[in-house]
Amino acid sequence: MRPRDHSKTGFRPSRLLPYPSFVSARLDKSWIVLASPTTPGADRCVDVFSRPDGTFGFEEFRRDPEDMGAWTPVAYYSEREYSTAEEAVAAARGSVRWLGDVLDG
Repeated sequence: MRPRDHSKTGFRPSRLLPYPSFVSARLDKSWIVLASPTTPGADRCVDVFSRPDGTFGFEEFRRDPEDMGAWTPVAYYSEREYSTAEEAVAAARGSVRWLGDVLDG
C-alpha cells in the first residue's frame, strides 16, 4: 500500500492522542482522535477523528480560563461524516478560520 500524499491538506497522521477525561459529551468515546492541531495560544483546537464505522469527522473546541481549562465544542461539526481523514481535514480547513494558518505554519 502506497502512503498518501498529505501535502495538500496539511494533515499529518500521528499516534493516538491521549483523550482527556473531560471530553465533551458531543464526542463519542469510541471515536479515535487522529490529530488535534492547536492554536499557538492553546485556546483553540480541532480534533480530527475516526469512527468505528470507518467514517471520519472533526470538531472545533475552545478553552477559556472561566471554564477552568475544559475544552468546549464551538460548533456541531462532529455530526458531519467524511470518507477519509483527508476529506475531514479539507472540510475543517474550509470551516475553521484559523486552521489553515496552523497547518501551513
